[in-house]
Amino acid sequence: MSLKESRTRRLALVAIALLALACAKSEVPSHAEASAGDEAAFDPLPSWNDTATKAKIIEFVDAVTDPDGPGYVEPAARIATFDNDGTLWVEKPAYAELLFALDRVRSLAQVHPEWKTQEPFRAVIEGDRDTLVAAGTHGLVEVLMASHTGMSATLFQTIASEWIRDARHPELEKPHTELAYQPQIELLRYLEANGFATFIVSGGTVEFLRTFAQPTYGIPPERVIGSSIVTRYEVQGGKPSLLRLPEVDFIDDKAGKPVGIHKRIGRKPILAFGNSDGDFEMLQYTTMGSGTSTLGLLLHHDDAEREYAYDRDSEVGKLDRALDAASAAGWVVVSMKDDWMTVFVEE
Repeated sequence: MSLKESRTRRLALVAIALLALACAKSEVPSHAEASAGDEAAFDPLPSWNDTATKAKIIEFVDAVTDPDGPGYVEPAARIATFDNDGTLWVEKPAYAELLFALDRVRSLAQVHPEWKTQEPFRAVIEGDRDTLVAAGTHGLVEVLMASHTGMSATLFQTIASEWIRDARHPELEKPHTELAYQPQIELLRYLEANGFATFIVSGGTVEFLRTFAQPTYGIPPERVIGSSIVTRYEVQGGKPSLLRLPEVDFIDDKAGKPVGIHKRIGRKPILAFGNSDGDFEMLQYTTMGSGTSTLGLLLHHDDAEREYAYDRDSEVGKLDRALDAASAAGWVVVSMKDDWMTVFVEE
């Protein structure tokens, strides 16, 4: 079989897989009217503009799935990892999980009158952003511990799920799940149709991420890697329970991401997609010192008209060190403005 015939056959299989999934909310819509076997007509990434970036992604997938090519990678080793905030959905003006934590503290303030004069809780209750920012990491941890712990894992899942269902983005005024990026949903489905196992690797807590990862991205709970808190098994009233304790267990950010990948997956990814300096080590771990074909991608938020424009000086999703390293490392910088035809799922 020639390389062209092999590629055409694979694209046909991808088309069948994508069309079969098209009815689900988070899955790829069919934009192709021509026969799935027509390589020239079928587009596996219809929300991506026809730029060099899109061509690079398709070229990479072709290379690692061509059994007769030098870049072939066995299906079991086709691991792709994606950051969440700023990579799969909007992270500005603040991470969704932080907004959840702030709302939760305000709700709990009714049973904690002492918080009215105790920092950083007073700042949260009164909306004093400057004081909250000045509290730094220590203050943030206090807020997260107060909002995320002291309850069973089941209760937390219920509370977080209800918040995700009801909350609206403070500026775009839509549910956070409607602010997932359509081009990324298509990329996830395209990779999966070509034998990849896709994972979320995020600094957010794994329990929070699992409340929306599957319905929003089609990624099941067992393929979500995130930060975690200490959880203890107990039997209360004759019923088993997992109690969430006010103690950090693992931080899945920066250098913690490769550690989390190693502990949870046991294989190095061959594709990693991030958007900030917090993803630097994950991309480095994926692409450096590997004997197989790899691809590192960085989403550059440069579209103030359709979303936000930010990078080096941003408090949220800062992209500085990784942007400087991208060229020498061979990472592809994806321009939201130039490489994406659409941004959000509903478009």
